[in-house]
Amino acid sequence: QVQLVESGGGLVQAGGSLRLSCAASGRTFSSYNMGWFRQAPGKEREFVAAISRSGGSTYYADSVKGRFTISRDNAKNTVYLQMNSLKPEDTAVYYCAASGAVRVPTITVAYDYWGQGTQVTVSP
Repeated sequence: QVQLVESGGGLVQAGGSLRLSCAASGRTFSSYNMGWFRQAPGKEREFVAAISRSGGSTYYADSVKGRFTISRDNAKNTVYLQMNSLKPEDTAVYYCAASGAVRVPTITVAYDYWGQGTQVTVSP
C-alpha cells in the first residue's frame, strides 16, 4: 500500500513557475514508476509526465514538453513536477500516481495508487 500526498499548487500568472511535490508513504517508493496527471473541469484526466523507478527515464505529454520537468528523490520518497512558462490552459487539478507496472505507463488505468490532487490555476 502506498499513500500519496501532493503539495505546491496555487495561483500563478501566465509565464510563471510552480513546483509540485508528491510525498509517498512506505519504504517501497523506489519500486514504483511515478506519474503526474491533470484534470481540468469538464475534461478527462490526462497524462502529464512519468518517471521510471530509478529516475533514469522520463516521459512527457507533448503539451508540456520543454516546459515541465519530472524528477524524484528516492531517499526522500518524493516525486516532483517543476512547471515553467505556465499557460492558462495548464489550469487543472494535478494528481500524482504510482504504478507497479514493468514499463513506465502513460495511461491512468495502469496506475495503482493516486493522491488527492492539488489545484493549479494560471491566470492570463
